[in-house]
Amino acid sequence: MSQLGKIVVGILATWTLLLLSVPVQAGDTITRIKARNNLRCGVSDGILGLSMQDQNGRWSGIDVDFCRALGAAVLGDSENVSFVPLAASARFSALKGGSVDVLVRNTTWTMEREAVLGVLFTGILYYEGQGFLVSKSSGIQELSQLNRATICVVNGTNHAGQLSQIFGVKGWDFQPVLVESPAMAVETLREGSCKAYTSERPQLMAAMGGAAGGPDQYLILPVEVSTVPMGPVVLGGDHEWFTLVRWILFTLIRAEDGGYTKANVRARLDHSDDYRARSWKELDGLIAKSLNIEAGWGIRAVESAGNYGEIFERNLGEHSVLKLERGLNKLWKDGGLMYAPPFR
Repeated sequence: MSQLGKIVVGILATWTLLLLSVPVQAGDTITRIKARNNLRCGVSDGILGLSMQDQNGRWSGIDVDFCRALGAAVLGDSENVSFVPLAASARFSALKGGSVDVLVRNTTWTMEREAVLGVLFTGILYYEGQGFLVSKSSGIQELSQLNRATICVVNGTNHAGQLSQIFGVKGWDFQPVLVESPAMAVETLREGSCKAYTSERPQLMAAMGGAAGGPDQYLILPVEVSTVPMGPVVLGGDHEWFTLVRWILFTLIRAEDGGYTKANVRARLDHSDDYRARSWKELDGLIAKSLNIEAGWGIRAVESAGNYGEIFERNLGEHSVLKLERGLNKLWKDGGLMYAPPFR
């Protein structure tokens, strides 16, 4: 069987297992969350900048902050959120089985996932690119040197499928080595069973930073083979929940665009008479009534985590350990792709 054939068989087997799992009824997710007074948010099992626990068990990351903003909007308290760490291979079955209310786990938005799995992506929380981590001792410095190489891929991701398309266009081939976590990928890379590990930049940097022997032994190649749009995912069939999750994301982006911050959002919206503030306040009550949540949901979301720019810079950007450039994650007016549709 060809390499592409093996990958297709593996993907189909994964989809079959997911489709055979009995999904929870989507129903009124907001009502269930309010009844238990807790939002269950599926996150990664430990990726710096995205979702990770510290030594005291406190979660942090851009995915985590979005969950807290969502919890504040629905429940009035950003601390009433349970974070459920999930391996990539288990994330969709957890969502379909009802173990989590929303999946905010560096998950790539694809047509196949929505059409086949019955899930819906609510928007794009973070744009990244798929790259490669290699051992410096391998001498690999450019993409062409990975032709016919063994490449570590985390099980349950779409990275192998992306590489099959990209390498296929070039007439190249590769041998995927499936692993269950970024940590296992780096260990396999260190042992020499694969020549590279492919994933998004934060995962590569986090894996390199936690590698045995230190990060100086590794190199991230200066190339990205695809743009990866990642965002929150909900189970299909609950329009109100889908709408709320989507528009909390847009609220955080809109807040940055309008200069509303974690520190000033309440004062500006409560006391300001400018047009944008009046429009936001007028719409707030109508949306709250329609979605069965308390008024002030937008203020609570921004007040709990900050606007989109604050969240990015704290977890991934200049105020973080990673210090990543925002790139496509800048606001539209700054040359990026982040913008919110009109609120009315």
